[in-house]
Amino acid sequence: MNRILVSALEPSANLHLKEILKRLNPKGLGLKEGLDIGISSSKDYEITGIFDKSLGNPILDSNEFNVMGFFDVLPKINLAKKAIETLSDMAGEVDKVLLIDAPSFNLRLAKKIKQKHPQKEIIYYILPKVWAWKKGRIKEVNAYIDKKAYIFPFEKEIWRDGIYVGNPLLDEIKTYRDEKTYGNIAFLPGSRKSEIKALMSVFRELRKKIDKKALLAVPEIYKDKIDEIYGDVKGFEIVFDAKEALLKSDFAYICSGTATLEAAIIGTPFVLMYKAREIEYLIAKTFVKLNYVGLANIIFEHEGLGEFHKEYLQTFDIERLIEDMKNSDLKDFREKSKTLREILKYGSADNVVKLLIG
Repeated sequence: MNRILVSALEPSANLHLKEILKRLNPKGLGLKEGLDIGISSSKDYEITGIFDKSLGNPILDSNEFNVMGFFDVLPKINLAKKAIETLSDMAGEVDKVLLIDAPSFNLRLAKKIKQKHPQKEIIYYILPKVWAWKKGRIKEVNAYIDKKAYIFPFEKEIWRDGIYVGNPLLDEIKTYRDEKTYGNIAFLPGSRKSEIKALMSVFRELRKKIDKKALLAVPEIYKDKIDEIYGDVKGFEIVFDAKEALLKSDFAYICSGTATLEAAIIGTPFVLMYKAREIEYLIAKTFVKLNYVGLANIIFEHEGLGEFHKEYLQTFDIERLIEDMKNSDLKDFREKSKTLREILKYGSADNVVKLLIG
């Protein structure tokens, strides 16, 4: 039995982990065979660590860390310290370590593991976005990480000894927007509670002015807490599959994050929206030196292709947002989506598995 210590704190990280587990055939997922990726994967694999409990039996459910923003994190500091101590001890009993995203936690964990078990191989999948901020993390990654698996082609400029494994969304998205008009508008307020609460009042104002069916994407984990987290959702149809909602919508309003790249890959016209506490936004603006926050825009800018979609940060003009919807060009978005997929090339799960079992 090969054992892998996993640290996947965020909802998106767990989605990407699920694709890896399909190929690894780990204990507890009910998968009888791994996928044929050209490498022998007949051994049994068992995961332990921090991840969503739907994927196995973690020592700590990743939902305990489902927060956003500087002040939201503070109550979780003691929990994180204890988790790092526990996981670093456990690292001595596993074959390999897989860290996914979440650099504030995972770099500390990597350092602690190397202090206790210097020879333990650590694979970091979805590396810190040092091209946006905290360039000092480059030194930390180089010091503690054995294999660096990055997911955007332009990151080769930073991780010259790393491996472009592909992008996980190309594993998870296999169907793209067609040419039909559906009469639906999708609203994706994010997955973290603070994101949702920040945008729902704006979404309700938009809903009042839109004479189409409004699809509100809600993560499955919140299905029993909709009133508590989202407030008044009258006028919205609740959907639990955001990708399906995007495929069946003519336009989308999306919180900054992975969902914007999903929409860009799918080819549904959208605008990015972001709202944080004012002091958090000012702190972030001080340190983040980018022209865009949307991943599709960042990728297109690196390729010299201009802007993929519009972005609105902190303040929102309802009438302007309505005009963006009315003036959206599905054909143009679908063409840009095709170009984006060509840039990203392929999915990443197979290549991460090769790192884990190689």
